[in-house]
Amino acid sequence: IDGAHAVHHDMWGHTGAAMTLGKGAAYLSSSKQKINTMSSTETELIAVNDKMGQILWTKYFLEAQGYDVPLVLFQDNKSTMLLEKHGRASSTKRTQHINIWYFFVTDCIQREGLTVEYCPTDDMLGDFGTKPLQGKKFLDFRHMLLNED
Repeated sequence: IDGAHAVHHDMWGHTGAAMTLGKGAAYLSSSKQKINTMSSTETELIAVNDKMGQILWTKYFLEAQGYDVPLVLFQDNKSTMLLEKHGRASSTKRTQHINIWYFFVTDCIQREGLTVEYCPTDDMLGDFGTKPLQGKKFLDFRHMLLNED
């Protein structure tokens, strides 16, 4: 899941998400965020919050089918990772304005056993839905999402 801060004409953010079950994309999403944010950290947190319902639905669906699949949430923003893992405890002067509602993500990570791992921006599949990619990077992401060799 990736968020792009202030990319629309009204300075709202954009969310991109890609979910894989190994190779290829099982779920892709690209959408404008519904609220304005003050920082890229907040934009990323809202992106995860917006997609948490899909993450949980997929987890519950796979469990109902008899699969125990570990869920890994990849992030390219280390400040967002701290907020997701520790909630208010990681909040600083710059992030104290973030509404507690967005710490639903922290609760889900702790309760549902999701892991959050760092993923460099150049490898973030969510970029496919948030940035205009060109050339080799576009082709590489397209091949990964379509499970092409």
